[in-house]
Amino acid sequence: MNSVSERLAALSPSETLAMSQKSAELKAQGVDVINLSVGEPDFFTPAHIKEAAKKAVDNNFSFYSPVPGYPELRKAICAKLKNENGLDYKPEQIVVSGGAKQSICNVVLSIVNPGDEVIIPAPYWVSYVEMVKLAEGKNVVITAGIEQNFKITPAQLEAAITPRTKALILCSPSNPSGSVYSKEELKGLADVLAKYPNIIIISDEIYEHISYIGGHQSITQFEKVRDRVVVVNGVSKAYAMTGWRIGFIAAPQWISAACNKLQSQYTSAPCSVAQKAAEAAYTGSQDCVKEMCAAFQRRRDLIVGLAEEIPGFKVNVPDGAFYIFPECSSYFGKKAPNGKEIKDVGELAMYLLEDGHVASVGGAAFGAPDCIRFSYATSEDNLKEAMRRVKKALAELK
Repeated sequence: MNSVSERLAALSPSETLAMSQKSAELKAQGVDVINLSVGEPDFFTPAHIKEAAKKAVDNNFSFYSPVPGYPELRKAICAKLKNENGLDYKPEQIVVSGGAKQSICNVVLSIVNPGDEVIIPAPYWVSYVEMVKLAEGKNVVITAGIEQNFKITPAQLEAAITPRTKALILCSPSNPSGSVYSKEELKGLADVLAKYPNIIIISDEIYEHISYIGGHQSITQFEKVRDRVVVVNGVSKAYAMTGWRIGFIAAPQWISAACNKLQSQYTSAPCSVAQKAAEAAYTGSQDCVKEMCAAFQRRRDLIVGLAEEIPGFKVNVPDGAFYIFPECSSYFGKKAPNGKEIKDVGELAMYLLEDGHVASVGGAAFGAPDCIRFSYATSEDNLKEAMRRVKKALAELK
């Protein structure tokens, strides 16, 4: 009998990648689809980073690197953390992986035992809960709706903690909501966590540089919890390097050593050439980061204004990342022109794809079944046309 492992059978496929694939299939059939489902900057990797990669090829960086990454890259990451975040790390506390996704999964697999609880605020990035399942842990989801700007409170956090709590996964700026925790809000969470010294905090900061409210705030800044925070970051979003697959952790040394051990057995180091490109990203001019962030902010302002004009959408103003996450439950129970009832957000997203030719992702995959995610990492012309199509398609529901 052909059967996969119970471990794999327990996992759900990535809804974001599934919608992106369906969008690509329709495009291949000649349908003019605007894809707002994928979390990927539409900019090209900056020239000086590409030049560094070309130089690395010419200089024969074609051999295995150390498992946690080249020393030069890890030193560059330490310098970035010092200069931008005021944090002191040694190179041996840095582990470079094949994207921030692998970085997070390394940590989860390294610290979570079967039955351990991991607190995850919802809405959450789709892969967090699946990684905890892979580690045979238990997801403890805290729901934070649009009325609280998709951010959990200290009281909610404290109520979720039990003797089995092993970790908290916190994402700010957030995918899918774009919400950003302020310094005061993070201090409130840190004050709670300070009372529970065995809880590891995994701080996903991959959208650090796509923030519209000033400097980035990390929970790592609070000394009372710093020795058990794992910072996760990478080059994908800030430097338009999604395909280069470079992420990293900055962690207490016992966790970085564990992740190094794990990574040595199932992937080894990430791509040598991509590492040299990432080194150039961190050590070179940061003007490209500021320019892309400014463009994303213009797009944010545009799409929020257009979404607010759509009847039935409740829209918050995201402070970071490149997504809007409107509440759309007023459309559930309505019928499409072909008579099919829209029962939930998954069917609504499929209707918008098949009838409106706009790809989005239903919020159920993010733990928020009343919301829908649109990425605005595309041109302003695309955003205008996409929201026009969405508004028209939704107006045809009766």
